[in-house]
Amino acid sequence: MDFQEFLEHVPKIIAAKLPAFDAHIKMAPLERIESLKNSNLDNKTPKLAAVMMLFYPKGNKTHLVLIVRNSYQGVHSAQIAFPGGKHELEDENFEITALRETHEEIGISPERIEIVKAFTQLYIPPSNFMVHPFLGICREEITFIPEPSEVAGIIELPLSVFLDETIIVQTKLSTSYAENISIPAFEIEKHIVWGATAMILSELKVVLKTVLEQEV
Repeated sequence: MDFQEFLEHVPKIIAAKLPAFDAHIKMAPLERIESLKNSNLDNKTPKLAAVMMLFYPKGNKTHLVLIVRNSYQGVHSAQIAFPGGKHELEDENFEITALRETHEEIGISPERIEIVKAFTQLYIPPSNFMVHPFLGICREEITFIPEPSEVAGIIELPLSVFLDETIIVQTKLSTSYAENISIPAFEIEKHIVWGATAMILSELKVVLKTVLEQEV
């Protein structure tokens, strides 16, 4: 989709109702669905984080950026993710967190990003994080400067590919809470995108398809 055409849809994206849980469970492992339904955070005191779902033009076509995280000792090692990270005490709000972390991880300054919508927060049991996703746009082409200590690679995902249903697959993985389980995932540039990132992507995809199909 041409980026200017995408921008014309932004007001409808802003006004769209968020499907929340109904979209998240489409990409949740079966083992996680029950815990999502009955998540009681009273005794969890989750850590807080925010991520940026950033759309931008590349060759006049709309793209979404994802990152490949570095390998490290942790449950999210080497996974595909959105730019983002932990909320710091000096962050005035979660929008600031998403902007700051996006700048730190991929080099896009906050002044270039327009946040247009907050999406549904999502609790991640393995790492005890509550993640706040935001939809942002850059109106001009951008050059990424990955932070090598955190980012192993950049994925520039065309919107047309993201909206294609054939990138949704079933695969088997061993996770921090189960061995060799079948999970729904997005297959993007030979990467398997699953877990929280896939669940957030699912809500984004439902909203975009709903808005775009209104035009058909």
